[in-house]
Amino acid sequence: MASRDNAAVEITPEVLLKAYACGIFPMAESADDNALYWIEPEMRGVISLDAFHVPGRLARTVRSDRFTVAINRDFEGVIDGCAAPQAGRGRTWINGRIRNLYRRLYERGHCHSVEVYEGDELVGGLYGVSLARAFFGESMFHHARDASKVALVHLVARLRAGGFTLLDTQFVTDHLKTFGASEIPRRQYHKELEAALVGEADFAALPLDRPVTGAEALRHARASA
Repeated sequence: MASRDNAAVEITPEVLLKAYACGIFPMAESADDNALYWIEPEMRGVISLDAFHVPGRLARTVRSDRFTVAINRDFEGVIDGCAAPQAGRGRTWINGRIRNLYRRLYERGHCHSVEVYEGDELVGGLYGVSLARAFFGESMFHHARDASKVALVHLVARLRAGGFTLLDTQFVTDHLKTFGASEIPRRQYHKELEAALVGEADFAALPLDRPVTGAEALRHARASA
C-alpha cells in the first residue's frame, strides 16, 4: 500500500518517527521526483536477531579484519553510496527530501550509519533508523565484494548487544535471504513492532569511538554465541 505526499507538505523528523512507529516509511519514485510515497507493504521483510545466519565464507572474511568498520563517521558518504547506481540498480529512490530528512534524524541520534573501509577508502555500508528496540534498515551499498554484508554483520552484532528485538529490512532480497531474512504478514509485523516500541535499547552498547574487530562482531552477531 502506498500514498503520495504532496511535495509542498513538510515532513519533519518527528512526523517521520511517528510514521515508523505506525509501520510506514517514505520512498521516492526517483532521485529527480520531489514527491514522497508512504509505503506499508502487505508482506514485510525482517531478519530475526535470534536466528541470524552468517555463511562460513563470510565469517572468515569478517574475522580476517580485511575491512575496518566504523559507526557514524561518514553518514553523508554512506548516503551518497546508497544513492549511486549499482549493478542491477540503475535508479535510486533517494531524492533530496529523503537526504534532508534522514540527515536531520542523524543529527538527533535516531539515524545511524555503518561504514566499511578498505584502507582509507569507504567501500560499503548501510544506514537506518533506531526507535526504542526497533531498527529500520533503509539502504546499503558496496564497491568491494562482501563490504555491505560485513556491514550487516556488524550491525546485527550491535543490535543484539544493545537489546534490540526487531530488525526491519522493509523488503527481502536474495542478498538478505542468505542471512535468514523472511517476509511476515502486516498484522504479525505490527505485533512485533508494538512489542519493540516498549522499552529502550542501546545502539552504543558496543563502542562507537573505535572500530569493533571482526571476531568481536561475530561473537555478538551469531545466535549461537
